[in-house]
Amino acid sequence: MTATEETADVVIVGGGPVGLMLATELRLGGVDPVVLEQLPAVSEIPKGNGLVGMIVPMLDYRGLQDRFSEETTYIGPAPQFQFGPLRLDFSRLSASPLHILAIPQRRLETLLGERLAELGGSVRRGHELLALSASGEGGNATLEVNGPDGVYQIRARFVVGCDGAHSPVRKQAGIGFPGVTSSEIGRFGRVILPTATVAAGGGSAKVPGVGSLQLMQLTQTPTGAYSLGPAAAMDRSAPPGMFIVYTREEADSVPAEVDADTPMTLDELRDSARRVFGADVPMTDPLWLSRTVGNSRQADRYRAGPVLLAGDAAHIFGSGGSLNSGLLDALNLGWKLAAQVRGWAPDGLLDSYQSERYSAGQRTILQTRAGRALAARGEYNDALRELVGQLLAYPDAVRHVGAMIEGSDVRYEMPAGGAPPHPLAGWLAPDLELETSEGQTRVAELTRAARGVLLDFTADAAVAAAAANWADRVSVLTARCLTSPAPAAAMLIRPDGYVAWATGSDTKNLVRGLDEALRTWFGQP
Repeated sequence: MTATEETADVVIVGGGPVGLMLATELRLGGVDPVVLEQLPAVSEIPKGNGLVGMIVPMLDYRGLQDRFSEETTYIGPAPQFQFGPLRLDFSRLSASPLHILAIPQRRLETLLGERLAELGGSVRRGHELLALSASGEGGNATLEVNGPDGVYQIRARFVVGCDGAHSPVRKQAGIGFPGVTSSEIGRFGRVILPTATVAAGGGSAKVPGVGSLQLMQLTQTPTGAYSLGPAAAMDRSAPPGMFIVYTREEADSVPAEVDADTPMTLDELRDSARRVFGADVPMTDPLWLSRTVGNSRQADRYRAGPVLLAGDAAHIFGSGGSLNSGLLDALNLGWKLAAQVRGWAPDGLLDSYQSERYSAGQRTILQTRAGRALAARGEYNDALRELVGQLLAYPDAVRHVGAMIEGSDVRYEMPAGGAPPHPLAGWLAPDLELETSEGQTRVAELTRAARGVLLDFTADAAVAAAAANWADRVSVLTARCLTSPAPAAAMLIRPDGYVAWATGSDTKNLVRGLDEALRTWFGQP
């Protein structure tokens, strides 16, 4: 070994939200990853506005929700949401299936970085991956990295690419990224609208010469689509009068060809707004401008030997769902990879990351592509839009689409020991109110250590003893379920919060399948 060479169990390439979340999960699992980030500091570019989906309630399962709540302008169930050009009205349901958290991405990254530091981890900023080579299923990977002090190498047991849609890790590992590229161009800007006046209630804004414009929703026009919203609704530090302006047009409808490599200008956004709104929209003082083409792609595999992918490196959806899916990837992968590194992972545990999260990615692609199809032009699309709009008048249809956007409609396959699976198995554990010998608690509070949890609700603790030999990996608790009715007599929860096994009240078969579930997810006793 030379002075410019080191070794690591896990190297994470990319120190954005997904890479940081994965690093915290690994630290909880007893592994110290090396996190490489090309940028020298957290970017101040206001490119992200928050989280939408299942990751919002999942933050509570890791004890992160309170610190995020201090930074947000809103956290909780969404009363309504956009599905393509259509509006999902959840107010007619008993409970909204979709959660949102409004927070600037820079604050999201800062808070995750602070949590990583609390767990003893860190990020190597200003370190760029130059080359990656991997030696197969049982081998290691070698990374060549350019850091502030020069070029060095790392030999790693595993490398995880959390390095975005153009992932060098994915490309150098030879993993394909099939999908489709949209013919539409989207333009974003954080700009001052000096003549805009927000109406009472905040649902619309009046712009002289343009008219009254709906806020915080995608609106179709004869030449494209737009959305408009006060930046302060998602970012407390936004200057007064600043709006987030978005336009979408077909590429062939733009008079001049757009050079994708040229930074967008304020004039380009003004011109696009003129075409989409049908009038000049006065705008000044751009804080951020960006142009996108909607790609919808998924890696053909999430693992190639010692190389794994998470977040945008594994999937991009063209519109929405990116951070939700990416952060859920990290929660699914972290404990499994830690188990592999520490030597107690059963056969197939790490491969289950691919099978579980690939299917989840497919579901997200399905709903985002459907939303884009509803926004397309033409007589057939108009008919489809009208029909789907009629279907969304039914509560079950609204709930179904909302769950797809949330990401809560994916059920992971769990072994059942030959018996029919319990209704809870494969779903996120419900956040039940519990009473234990140490006082009252909730399921979400019990999962924050990222360990397995066996909850025994039986009167005589008839299940707890069956997991005693896994005490180093599974916390066994006897408790009284205060949430009535109790959905199970006992349940085994994986470190990522999903129910691996549950049982009813049949005393003859109370622990049937539990041993198989423990061995499947937590290895040998």
